[in-house]
Amino acid sequence: MSDAPPHALRKRSVLIAGHRTSLSLEAAFWDQLRQIAATRGLSLNKLVEAVDRARAADEKPANLSSAIRVFVLRQLQDRQ
Repeated sequence: MSDAPPHALRKRSVLIAGHRTSLSLEAAFWDQLRQIAATRGLSLNKLVEAVDRARAADEKPANLSSAIRVFVLRQLQDRQ
């Protein structure tokens, strides 16, 4: 887990399909995303790539940061 406040925006560089891109997410979302990746036995990059593929398939794709936030939220809801 990060020692940053959960609401603090953190910019990270990720590799998606061989291309480096930067994402800004709150520390709490980065923490949850890492946990989801670990649970699935995936690297963070591979999980972000999967979210990006699903996002791109939408009729009106959201930006990647928003898609990741919704993905994390849905994963947490599914645990309940």
